Amino acid sequence: MTIALEAFLTLPRGLLLTLVLTFASLAAGFAVSVPLAFLRASSNPWASASVLAYTYAFRGTPLLVQLFLIYYGIGQLPLVRQSFLWAVMREPFWCAFIAFTLNSAAHTTEVLRGGIQAVPRGQIEAAKALGLSRFHTASLIVFPLTLRIALPAYANEVVGMLKASSLASTITLLEVTGLARQLVSETFAPYEVFIAAGAFYLLLTLLITQGFQMLETRWTPTANRPPPAQPVPRRANGKPPLASAET
Repeated sequence: MTIALEAFLTLPRGLLLTLVLTFASLAAGFAVSVPLAFLRASSNPWASASVLAYTYAFRGTPLLVQLFLIYYGIGQLPLVRQSFLWAVMREPFWCAFIAFTLNSAAHTTEVLRGGIQAVPRGQIEAAKALGLSRFHTASLIVFPLTLRIALPAYANEVVGMLKASSLASTITLLEVTGLARQLVSETFAPYEVFIAAGAFYLLLTLLITQGFQMLETRWTPTANRPPPAQPVPRRANGKPPLASAET
């Protein structure tokens, strides 16, 4: 019980690093994925194929391998060590940030691509009929509708990135999992410590899920919501009205 209490008091010190690393990577990945998603959904085969190669590579390989390649691999190249990039690549936080951003951008690109292709064709034709340019059609019509369509799938990406942030502990970052591993090495009580760490991740996942559910409810068009139940009319004697006879 004492060790569990110590874990619940110690692990919150890593929450800030976990949240900063997760949401900074998600924000950067989202910014990168928006133009890539439009290229991926375009009719230009060269543009679509090049983006597909990037997303396929990063979605098809483990994030841990990507993290190790950036932290242990790129940082060992003499060209990197002798350039201005070494100031960034020698820091484990920035290596984790780059790896998480590239991985999140690959997943988000495919999520948004599915949303773009699901936008009703009539909306685009209406924008053309109004004389909107391709840029204004994409920014004012396609992109807002894409966000509504892709929101549930993107919520899964946010939760997945939160859990994947625990991999940062493998390159010496002391976020929640990193502090948990450090505490286990001191107390030799893995069950109590990692149960406490799992509880923190579970709480964060619950908060993120609830936040996205509120967004889905807010962004759902009124026309798509089920109509409120209508009371059944009654006659004066309290019985429902008789059905009218067919002619």
